[in-house]
Amino acid sequence: MNKAMMILTMGLVVLLSGCMGENADYDPAAEYRGPINYNTFDIRSTYTAGSPNTTSDLGETNEEYATFTENVFIHAESMSVSTFSIDVDTASYTNVRRMLFDNIWPNPYAVRIEEMINYFDYGLVAPTGDDVMSIHTELSRAPWNPDHQLLMVGLKTEDIEFDDAPANNLVFLLDVSGSMGQPNKLPLLKQAMKLLVDQIRPQDRISIVVYASATGLVLDGADGNDQEAIIEAIDNLSAGGSTAGAAGIQLAYQTAMNHFIEDGNNRVILGTDGDFNVGVSSDSALEELIVEKRESGVFLSVLGFGTGNLKDSKMETLADKGNGVYYYIDNLLEAKKVFVEELGGSLVTVAKDVKLQIEFNPANVKGYRLIGYENRLLDYDDFNDDTKDAGDMGAGHEVVALYEIIPATSDEVIDAFEFEQPEELKYDGTNFTEELMTLQIRYKDPESSMSDLIEDVVFVAEETEMPSEAFRFASAVAEFGMLLRDSEYKGESSYVTVIDRATAALGEDEHGYRSQFISLVQQARALIEED
Repeated sequence: MNKAMMILTMGLVVLLSGCMGENADYDPAAEYRGPINYNTFDIRSTYTAGSPNTTSDLGETNEEYATFTENVFIHAESMSVSTFSIDVDTASYTNVRRMLFDNIWPNPYAVRIEEMINYFDYGLVAPTGDDVMSIHTELSRAPWNPDHQLLMVGLKTEDIEFDDAPANNLVFLLDVSGSMGQPNKLPLLKQAMKLLVDQIRPQDRISIVVYASATGLVLDGADGNDQEAIIEAIDNLSAGGSTAGAAGIQLAYQTAMNHFIEDGNNRVILGTDGDFNVGVSSDSALEELIVEKRESGVFLSVLGFGTGNLKDSKMETLADKGNGVYYYIDNLLEAKKVFVEELGGSLVTVAKDVKLQIEFNPANVKGYRLIGYENRLLDYDDFNDDTKDAGDMGAGHEVVALYEIIPATSDEVIDAFEFEQPEELKYDGTNFTEELMTLQIRYKDPESSMSDLIEDVVFVAEETEMPSEAFRFASAVAEFGMLLRDSEYKGESSYVTVIDRATAALGEDEHGYRSQFISLVQQARALIEED
């Protein structure tokens, strides 16, 4: 670990200790025990942009990111089960892309590896029949550590043609304060909205609420036949004044309820740079409001814009609480990806509160490490608790998770952590020689409060020396994320191996996103070499 990262880590421990109040004796190792929701700590990190080994000459920024500690290897006999919520947000990837192409080294807390992986399409097989989602598993060697295995778990929801999707009741809640006046903020947001307007149907409803020094209802429930009126309302938006969003968010939810569509998609879409004073009594009160409204069937998604004062941590939390998705829009092509190419996944929820629980077989697994998802970890008991909130998947969404595995035959030593392993999970020495792990997934129909369960098993014999194109590309993205974080577990990772593997797994690359990823890795490598 280099000196800068060591100082950062020590500072994090001190920060955590100071933020925990009555838990002043907080043990950092406890973060890996499962029942941790980092958002409840309300930890924020303001950073100075720069390269990984310096505190930088590129200037200060007021951007804020929730802190986390990287997942470690868990001894399978001590705790054989890993439980987490899925994450379909992609904001981290586009935000990191923006930073690197602006010659700024990303804040390590901005690098959420699961969001980087899930930015891309992997061509997973869609479910058939009445199934809501399909499961894809694959096992091979870990490219950055040939003594380890890498397990890929992928979920794919049913594809729904947008023309056949339920009617949409969309309320745009737009920040038009002075800070949104920059070209990459409100002007870009207006362009993005126009792309969406081109897709709406007569049965869809669009409303626009704005907030700055004052709050107003600019457009009230226009339908798809009123495109001229919708475009005119968008064109008339301008930025100015201070920011106070309390009345705005209340008005947005009230407008959504006024036009509520039974069995439809009722959603508030917040567009902001995040630099707003919500005015409710506190951030926690705002979160409570969003949770209350999602129970009524109105979900919240968040679009982040701009640089310098991006409140990433707040926007991620709001989308999470609102059963929505958090996107960061850095250019018009990204807006096209969200509102044209992936419109079903962006707007139509087909499975909510999706949770995964994997039980590793200690007979074949000595240790395991979930790559990413640090702020999505759940307790063992949360899996069967249908009141526990988790992530949601839209139509055609894909979610990929990667586990790095230390085989049971390895002599490698894993640091011991104390876990409260449930009695029914304690390993009794039974040698299930064929099984590597069992996978359980819980999810709910969007209109239901009770979950369904699906299961799968991965066998030791499934390991392959020739992994799929999807596996190779996902592993390249994960390796790149570990390099950006200067991960303790990056092993033999290098920018050259990332570029080579991603290039070999380029595939058809219809929209050029994988090619752009390779350019992004080359940009990061160039910044490192210049340092």
